[in-house]
Amino acid sequence: MENLKQRIREEGQNLGNGILKIDSVINHQVDAALMLEAGAEFARVFAATEPTRILTAEVSGIMPAMSVAYAMGLPLVYARKHKPVTMQEPVFVEFAPSHTKGRDVSLMVSPEFISPDDRVLIIDDFLATGQTILAMSRIVEEAGATLVGLGFLVEKSFEGGREELAHLNVPIHSLAIITEMRDDGMIVFDDDEA
Repeated sequence: MENLKQRIREEGQNLGNGILKIDSVINHQVDAALMLEAGAEFARVFAATEPTRILTAEVSGIMPAMSVAYAMGLPLVYARKHKPVTMQEPVFVEFAPSHTKGRDVSLMVSPEFISPDDRVLIIDDFLATGQTILAMSRIVEEAGATLVGLGFLVEKSFEGGREELAHLNVPIHSLAIITEMRDDGMIVFDDDEA
């Protein structure tokens, strides 16, 4: 999606160690129009998978996932990282390492919001190593639901996440694919190399 790539080129900051700061687009401030455009694109790409529910992880996955849920007319469920007192046992819980936090984070979903009848489309802001997505896919499996696809605003292909997720055998679509984040701060997209 060219608009997203352009915003990353203009405002993205390569902080080193594979960390891309795009706080002015999604992670702190949200460009609502850009998210709605992304949601419409994901809805088009994943229409044939016939999802019944969108799943993401809090916090920065919520905005792109919400835009997809809106475009497809579906409910959005987000995996919580902290258990509120209102979340009653039993709870689906998985753990994943966080690249930006430097530690493992928990991901929790209440069984009342995902069932064996569901066809789940996972949408997130970034695909890096794929560990967060694998944790969410395990929650889908524990619930007895069917995973039908994976969508990402930004994929950092050099971190190998797509390969980690290949065994899930579902369509994977990224709106912007970064192949390299150079030491000089340059951010290289897959179509820059063509």
